[in-house]
Amino acid sequence: MITVSTDTKFVHLAWQREEKLLKDVKYPMGSDPTGQLARMFGVYDESTGLALRGTFIISPDGKLLNAEVNYYNLGRNIDELLRKLKANIHLTKKPNEACPAKWQDKDDKTLKPSAKLVGRVYEALK
Repeated sequence: MITVSTDTKFVHLAWQREEKLLKDVKYPMGSDPTGQLARMFGVYDESTGLALRGTFIISPDGKLLNAEVNYYNLGRNIDELLRKLKANIHLTKKPNEACPAKWQDKDDKTLKPSAKLVGRVYEALK
């Protein structure tokens, strides 16, 4: 896991030092002060010079598996991000399955996409 923002590395250091919610953060925090990476991911707002809050799950082979973009003032939910990460790992191993919205881990029920499933997800999850 890597976080990247358009803040400088010194701002990241200050956040980690002062913000109690970040005291246990062990992953690297990358700096993109020119906005080049933010532009590449389509989250850079040219009118404000700020980056929207983008979250991207990218496989080890470089395939984009999940993308979520929030406005500046909407925080992200780490539990939901971890759920999506686990689901993508599961689906890498079982690509013919689908993880429904409330799927949490490998023991939860998955779906088998098909024409018969359309309009019948509720019943398939019972």
